[in-house]
Amino acid sequence: MRVFCDFDGTISVSDTTDLVLNRFAALAWQDLEASWVAGRISAAECMRGQIALLDCDIGSLEALLDTVELAPGFADFVAWCASEGIDFTIVSDGVDAFIRRILARCGLTHLPVVANKLALNREWRLIDCEPRAGCAAGSGVCKCAVVAGAGNEDQLTVYIGDGRSDFCVSARADILFAKGKLAEYSHSRGKPHHEFVDFYEIKATLAALHADVFAAAV
Repeated sequence: MRVFCDFDGTISVSDTTDLVLNRFAALAWQDLEASWVAGRISAAECMRGQIALLDCDIGSLEALLDTVELAPGFADFVAWCASEGIDFTIVSDGVDAFIRRILARCGLTHLPVVANKLALNREWRLIDCEPRAGCAAGSGVCKCAVVAGAGNEDQLTVYIGDGRSDFCVSARADILFAKGKLAEYSHSRGKPHHEFVDFYEIKATLAALHADVFAAAV
């Protein structure tokens, strides 16, 4: 069994990228968001444009990120995965530096993170944020490619998410945990999923499923 998990709005209580943009970016970031939702630009174009609109120093950014809370039960869930030998990877169409700052404050720097890379050299910008050829979501991080590239096809794939960037990859999950827009999408497509409120709930459900899988293997 292997677990892949979205970050913004899933692991973090709030959407970290939106929080930063609301505080430090020109209002034009909302126009880019609307263009992405309407399908006029790709997710990668949207993210590159939004991050370029940031106007703040690193200290102010870090101070804001230090206010972001993690979802209840997340640290406990990560510890349980480790104790059971279950690989856990964060895969996000958000910003790696934002995610890593928050994880560091919570003592979780060991977690693998795949996200858009931030570079700061006189201006805020994302690097290597280009849609992968064939990526249906048009994201800087193709979550489907990350999951497919993990190998170990014999293992059950668990995906946990909440938003639009999780729509495509959710089809690759053997076990799907969904809330918010992802839950609505999964319901509309008839995709079996477990709705959740926090990671305590995910752990309880997954522990029972994991025990069943282990018993069947024995």
